[in-house]
Amino acid sequence: MVKAKTCERLGFWAARVAILISLSITGYMLFYIISKGASIISWDFLTKPPTSGMTAGGIFPAIVGTLLLVTLAIVISLPLGLASAIYLVEYSSKESRFVRLVELAVYSLNGVPSIVFGLFGMAFFVKFLGFGTSLLSASLTLSLMILPTIVATSVEALKSVPDHFREASLALGATKGQTIVRVVLPAAFPGIITGAMLGVGRAAGETAPILFTGAVFYMRGLPTSIFDPVMALPFHLFVLATEHPNISKVEPIQYGTALVLLILVLLISLIAAVIRYRYRRKRKW
Repeated sequence: MVKAKTCERLGFWAARVAILISLSITGYMLFYIISKGASIISWDFLTKPPTSGMTAGGIFPAIVGTLLLVTLAIVISLPLGLASAIYLVEYSSKESRFVRLVELAVYSLNGVPSIVFGLFGMAFFVKFLGFGTSLLSASLTLSLMILPTIVATSVEALKSVPDHFREASLALGATKGQTIVRVVLPAAFPGIITGAMLGVGRAAGETAPILFTGAVFYMRGLPTSIFDPVMALPFHLFVLATEHPNISKVEPIQYGTALVLLILVLLISLIAAVIRYRYRRKRKW
């Protein structure tokens, strides 16, 4: 008994140390980025295009491009992912070989490096379908990349809904479809939103999938159609940090861009948290 308690205490302390190390590393990274990038953040930096070979001006086209990319990606992937999850949980046979194969594919695709999605997007959307280097090609590539995450989290959210919710609805005379729409989905909504926001956060910060499909080095204006290329914050940061001929001069812009991207992802997470909180409070679940 003493040995079991000792092991339990050691486990708790190891967990506390791991959490402390993780928080310390994350806090240091945040402090470093903020301290380096806060000085350049201004209204002009956020609302003007880059000028003078990207050594001056702002990052407005990159901000808008990032928002367009993630918005279109989530609009494409969320309905597909949610429909797939509903089929897997509510309609399919849990022991069928097809369901096991789909689940294996979903969880395997979650671990595929993002550069693989980028190469597939370039080969299929850019070249085979002829969409070219465009907002559409990049968004479709991002949607494929985040689709497994949305499917997996939506499946878990739907499975977390107690079966007696479904049974009570069916016992009252509701059809299967009415039960899913009016009972199951509202109960699973917080988990579905969490998955969607995880996908959005990943899409906003990825460079590799848009490297060959839709992102460009420089644009003074905004895209006028889905077949135009776009600037994006992660690709803009990548170019400034690795390919700019005067890296020392654009270093403040690098950290300013990183800080804006970080704030954007944090705002998306905050919005998701607020939506979940308000929904749970309204439903009292």
